[in-house]
Amino acid sequence: MARIYPFRPYRYSPEAGRLEDLLTQPYDKITPEMQARYLALSPYNLVRIELGPRFPGDDAANNVYTRAAACLREWIERGVLAREPEPALFACAQEFDLPEGGGHFVRKGLIGLGALEELGAGVVYRHEQTLSAPKQDRMELLEHTRATCGPIFMLYPDPEGQVEAALEEAFCQPPLAEVRDEYGVLHRLWKITEPERITSLQRLMSDKKLLIADGHHRYETALAFWRRHPDLPGADRALMTFVNLHSPGLKILATHRLVSGLEAFDPAALVAGLRARFRLRELASGTELQALWREAAPAKARIGVKVAGSGPLYLLETERGGRLALEILHREVIEGLLGIGEAAVREEKHIRYVRGLETALTAVETGQAQIAFLLEPVAVEDVARVAFSGGVMPQKSTDFYPKLLSGLTIYRLGE
Repeated sequence: MARIYPFRPYRYSPEAGRLEDLLTQPYDKITPEMQARYLALSPYNLVRIELGPRFPGDDAANNVYTRAAACLREWIERGVLAREPEPALFACAQEFDLPEGGGHFVRKGLIGLGALEELGAGVVYRHEQTLSAPKQDRMELLEHTRATCGPIFMLYPDPEGQVEAALEEAFCQPPLAEVRDEYGVLHRLWKITEPERITSLQRLMSDKKLLIADGHHRYETALAFWRRHPDLPGADRALMTFVNLHSPGLKILATHRLVSGLEAFDPAALVAGLRARFRLRELASGTELQALWREAAPAKARIGVKVAGSGPLYLLETERGGRLALEILHREVIEGLLGIGEAAVREEKHIRYVRGLETALTAVETGQAQIAFLLEPVAVEDVARVAFSGGVMPQKSTDFYPKLLSGLTIYRLGE
């Protein structure tokens, strides 16, 4: 099912400087503070292409997209970016510690071009809905630069680990590139050029279904771009990193929900409504909640609830009945009790998302939020079950960690 191809990417040359000063997190994870820091690190930092600064005087002839295209052309002409001399696939690995003391892991993957497939055709599956504004932004960037700097993060089912086993020879060699990002994650890259090894990897991947972990907007943008430019060489393919769905290094972090801006909010009424629908008990602290989560209970939804003015931290429990805890939270609590519908959730009206239990609790305790809903990480198996059955999950259901850096390999269409 999955068709993958070797390619000749552009990569930063040694003249560009240290990779730590050049690569970025994915565009949608770059905050204004991160953007400013990236801009200060190097005149060749990829943020100038992926998410450049906007200025009041921008117009049709001079804007964030035209400047990105100019940067790309200039860097190639000056040798800051150099194209690989021969087609290759790339092995990659990320070595990391999970936040909040979750352990040490290594996640291995394969980088190449993946054939674009229509969603619903039985090859590529999504687990999230997309929004129009990010797709329009990525389309403008792709139209101007004709390049992709950040890979789409794809998962494939391989319980026997055959693909990873085929990459082991590469992992035993010195890496082509090595960089540690701002979160302490060590990223490594290896090149695979031998035709027989490339053919073997293509064969191993050929029967795999693909699940988009991160990059839904970029995938749909790539599809739309291909429809606009069906004759452009390479438009039918996209830069992808493939990771085994069954890899022990595949980790999802919890994404907690903060609610604010509700008019005439009555904390006591919310707690009473929760008691009427669910089992609700008081906990002494977030530490106690985390200890409970460490005890496996796959049949239960267990959600922490901190309400402004109500005092204790609550544990909400109910039987899942085949549903995700997120589905129960969104349908029965956020919409059912608070009246925040799906459209408002998509627009992030009254809701924002944070990583870190203490961060979420502090937001309520300091008056920055009216409610914090604290969630366990979604299981990878649940993501696959929902996606492969044709369903989608609530907004911001997954936070795959760590993210894939942008700029390790750059795919330029039309070449």
